[in-house]
Amino acid sequence: MPEEQLFKTEEVHSRAEIADVLATAAEQLEDGTVALEGATETRAVDVPENPRLEVELERLTDSETGEQRYELEYEIRWTE
Repeated sequence: MPEEQLFKTEEVHSRAEIADVLATAAEQLEDGTVALEGATETRAVDVPENPRLEVELERLTDSETGEQRYELEYEIRWTE
């Protein structure tokens, strides 16, 4: 299945700022429509009543430097 990226933003924020973004997203999820806002674009999406939630924590190691980084992802998915 071909992938079409509809929205993406990636910026450094404080933990408190990230918590605020997630709290806002949680409120919007309860209402059924999530508004995504980046520096140059905005998008809104309707989320169905029972989507699938995936939570993933990974530790990744750079093969050249040995430096480790962590990724914590919350993914919500559904089909139309």
